[in-house]
Amino acid sequence: MDASDINGSLVSELKAMGFSEAQATKALCSSGNSSIEAAVNWIIDHEKDAYTDEMPMVQVDIIETPTPTFDSEQAKLKAQELRERARKRREEEEKKLEKKREKERIHAGKELLAAKRMTQENETRCFEAQRKTEKEEERRATERICQKLQQDMAERRAKLGSFLNSFTSSKSVKTSEQETKNPLEVESAALSGNLATKKEVLMECLRSLRRQHKEEDAKVQRAFKTLLVYVRNIVSNPDEGKFRKIRLSNPAFQAKIGIFKEGVQFLELSGFERVERGDFLVLHRDKVDMKILRSAGRVLHSAITNPFFGLLSK
Repeated sequence: MDASDINGSLVSELKAMGFSEAQATKALCSSGNSSIEAAVNWIIDHEKDAYTDEMPMVQVDIIETPTPTFDSEQAKLKAQELRERARKRREEEEKKLEKKREKERIHAGKELLAAKRMTQENETRCFEAQRKTEKEEERRATERICQKLQQDMAERRAKLGSFLNSFTSSKSVKTSEQETKNPLEVESAALSGNLATKKEVLMECLRSLRRQHKEEDAKVQRAFKTLLVYVRNIVSNPDEGKFRKIRLSNPAFQAKIGIFKEGVQFLELSGFERVERGDFLVLHRDKVDMKILRSAGRVLHSAITNPFFGLLSK
């Protein structure tokens, strides 16, 4: 390193203040040999350094200049003043540095909160998008089911229509007025055909009941359940006459089934006949057909448990 010219009077003043010659020389050399205050500031800033008491590793020429004379007391007071000034400066710098760090911490905290909020918003958007997709898939699945039900019902109605047309043409004794009035009033002879066709006739009767009275769903469901009770009682006790005879004027019967003509027709399709001038419905023991009754029971169970029963067909 190049040689430095050190002001001897400044070295003397620093020594008078209680600093060693090595400290004074190194402080003046490091602070630009400009002033006592700068040197003292350097010493205060580096008082914890390990080698402040060693001479600087440069060639130093101490130039003696006339200096004002200070007694030791004045020098110590001057040194104390400079030390206090240096400490205050350092405290101010530390406060500024701490404020800066605090601002940086606050800024970092805000950035972290913003990142968390953005992550949460992204997760919410993803969840909403996924839920929307699931709902759309559910809607499409429901549409497919409804379309399939409508298609199946259309096919069954077509088969039933073909059967009714065939039966009507084979029964020349029936008047055209009776056929037009109620196509579901088929005679017992029709029920001697294929069991699947019988089931379709029974099901169409219940569908008609549901469609014609769709605004009275509670009453329709009660009628279905009551019909199922009648059918099950006969299947379980075919020899019990009281289960095979119904008085049409019975208030309970009228309130639950009699108010619907399709309900009475369903019983007739199941084998019941009007007797005693039409006051009673009776299923004679020799005409009890378990296959038909079980089919009627299955059709009623489907009507009760399927919420779309009869509503999707036109």
